[in-house]
Amino acid sequence: MSFPLPLIAAAAAAAAPAQKIGHAAPATPGIGGALVGLVLVLGLILGLAWLLKRLPGAGLGLRPNDQLRVVTSLSVGTKERLLVVEVGGEQLLVGVSPGGIATLHRLPEPLPPVPVQPLPNFAELLAKRLRKEK
Repeated sequence: MSFPLPLIAAAAAAAAPAQKIGHAAPATPGIGGALVGLVLVLGLILGLAWLLKRLPGAGLGLRPNDQLRVVTSLSVGTKERLLVVEVGGEQLLVGVSPGGIATLHRLPEPLPPVPVQPLPNFAELLAKRLRKEK
C-alpha cells in the first residue's frame, strides 16, 4: 500500500506536539525596567529644569524683571489693550493691538500704587461656606 507524499506530511504535522500560543512574544520588562524608566524620566525633567534656569533669556516671562514692569492694563477690545508700563522709573501709556505696539503718552508723574488686597484665608472661607449649606 502506498500513501501519497502530501498526505504523509500532513499526518506528521498533525502528530507533532502543538506549540504554545504567544511563544514568540517578548517577555514583559518587569518591575526593574519600570523603575529604571521612572528614574530616567525624573532625571530628564530635573535636568531640563536646571538647564532652563541657567540659560540667559530662557525665563519665558516666568521671572520678574526689575527694569520693566506692567503697572496696570485695560482691555479696550477683543484683541486691543492699553498698558501703563514702567521702564527705568518712567511710566508710559502703551497701546497693544494685533498690528503692533505703540507708545501713546509719557506720563509726567507716576500713577499712584494700587493697594493690594490680601487674599482671604481659604480654610476660613471653606468653613464659612460649609456652615451656610447646612
